[in-house]
Amino acid sequence: MTNNIVIVGVGGQGTLLASKILGYIALENGYDVRVSEVHGMSQRGGSVVTYVRISDKEKLYSAIVEQEQADVVLAFESLEALRALPYLKKGGTMIVNTQELLPMPVIIGAAEYPADCLERVREKCSVIELDATEIAHRCGTYKAANVVLIGVLAKKLPFSYDQWMKAIEANVKPKFIDINKEAFKRGYEL
Repeated sequence: MTNNIVIVGVGGQGTLLASKILGYIALENGYDVRVSEVHGMSQRGGSVVTYVRISDKEKLYSAIVEQEQADVVLAFESLEALRALPYLKKGGTMIVNTQELLPMPVIIGAAEYPADCLERVREKCSVIELDATEIAHRCGTYKAANVVLIGVLAKKLPFSYDQWMKAIEANVKPKFIDINKEAFKRGYEL
C-alpha cells in the first residue's frame, strides 16, 4: 500500500507541521516515507505545497507526487484546493478547510477571488469540507486548523488514535500540545 498525499495552503497555515506529523507517524510505524516541501513565496502569504508519500511494502525513491497520483489532497484554503485539483487521482478525496485567504493580487485589486472555488472542486471529486479554522478557534487557537485537518485525514490512514497522539506530542511545542490534541480529536470525530 502506498499513500500519496498532497498538502496545500498558504504560508503560515502550518502545512509544514502537518507534513512533519505525517512523516513522523509513518516512520515510527516502520513505513517508508518521503516528504518534499515546496515553499514558494510562503513567507509572503504565497502558496505552499508539500508532498508526502507513505508505503508499507515498496521502497519509495521519489518524494514528488505527480499530477493525478494523489490519493488525498489536504487543502488548508479554498482557492488552494482548486489549484491542487490536478494532483488528485480518479477516486481520490479532497479534504478542504473552507477558509478563504485573499492572495496579494486580490488584496490590491488586480484580480478577483473566484466565488465558486468549492463548487468547482465538488464537480471534480469527492470532497470533505469543514471550517477547520473555526473548530481550532474553539479549541483555543485558530492556528491549530492544520491539526484539525490531520484529524480528518487520520481516518484514511492505518494508524491508531494513540499513535497520532504520540506524533503530536513529538512534533508540537510543549505549551501547545493540549490544544493540538483537542484539535486533532475534533477533526478525528467528524
